[in-house]
Amino acid sequence: MSTKKFINAVIYKHDDANEILVENGKFKAIGKDLGPADEVIDLEGRLVLPPYVDPHIHLDYVYTGLEGDQTGSDSGTLFEGIERWAEYKRTQTVEEVKERALRGIKEQMSYGTQYIRTHVDVTDPNMTGMKALLELREELKDKVTLQLVSFPQESMYSYKNGLELVEEGLKMGADAVGGIPHSEIARLYGEKSVQQMMELAYKYNRMVDVHIDENDDPQSRFLELLTAEAYYNDYGKYTAASHTCSFGSADDSYAYRMIGNFIKTGLNFIVAPTENAYLQGRYDTYPKRRGITRVREFVDHGINVGFAQDSIADLFYPAGNGNLMNILDNGIHLTQLMNDEDFKRNFDLITYNNAKTMMLDDYGLEEGNSANFIVLDAPDVYEAQRIRADVLASVRNGEYLFKKKPVEYDVELELD
Repeated sequence: MSTKKFINAVIYKHDDANEILVENGKFKAIGKDLGPADEVIDLEGRLVLPPYVDPHIHLDYVYTGLEGDQTGSDSGTLFEGIERWAEYKRTQTVEEVKERALRGIKEQMSYGTQYIRTHVDVTDPNMTGMKALLELREELKDKVTLQLVSFPQESMYSYKNGLELVEEGLKMGADAVGGIPHSEIARLYGEKSVQQMMELAYKYNRMVDVHIDENDDPQSRFLELLTAEAYYNDYGKYTAASHTCSFGSADDSYAYRMIGNFIKTGLNFIVAPTENAYLQGRYDTYPKRRGITRVREFVDHGINVGFAQDSIADLFYPAGNGNLMNILDNGIHLTQLMNDEDFKRNFDLITYNNAKTMMLDDYGLEEGNSANFIVLDAPDVYEAQRIRADVLASVRNGEYLFKKKPVEYDVELELD
């Protein structure tokens, strides 16, 4: 049995430990003075985290915004993005989707992400994106964990046979059922889509991850229905509400009543801070809303919430590079999560909280788990956030996915 010992580490949520012992790809022990090993790696006082987890991205869309003369959309709205994507996807092939998605996965992994949930558009009779991502999920399973959501980008009812296509995605092997009720042509159909998503989840024993209330309308209340459905069927821990931008515009009386219901239900929330700050508030003059749900209240009330990338240079959003440190940095600014206690736990927003949403059962810096972790070029969690620390190494099952040197200068800054 080969063993590796990583010494002189600052280990997240293990204040009394500075060594990690790995045996046959598993965490054998985390502590101090762990004894001999076949190989000893000195981390020189750097921070160790569990790998980053991105619970919401569209890998079948990535880099589509780089292929024409126009980056993003003219209006910058979600709905123009949907229209442009509907045109684009008609001619794409499985091979093209795989090529772009693989590039996106590599980019995310290069920043320390090892777990990704991707929403795959199934409002396509050819199921091109789903075929491509199913192949990649199998081909890359030893390097990265991919979860797929059967997602109707053009809506479950507004698109012909949308409901049937969502179900077909589940039959093909998607891990979760998705939807976009606020994009349906009428409120009634949005409500029906929420109910149908839940029915499909029960039927196929799958998780739920819904694009829901991704607008600035404080009367957009599909989240309320999703909460009720999950509550009465004891399905909250299997259910994620993505975006929920309108909840940031709701009045406090309604919001705090719903927060109590979220707690009872055990619902999970996913926030895309950079993308929704870009997309939302397009019809506001000033004050201009930033499209972010009530993350501070979720954190303070113990409601599970995490941050995600959502898009990389696609027809909805012209930026993004898959670096969850950048997402965290933007997110904690937009949501004002920057007091002393926040800095201690903020990394949960891109690690443990998202792992809980994805129901990962072999995740985290604990004995017996697979030895998956990342090493940041910082001495503690505060400095890592302050300087947006780079990931120097990503380890999967005890082996390096990548390792690089800290920044070196040919000529250092001298002011003396």
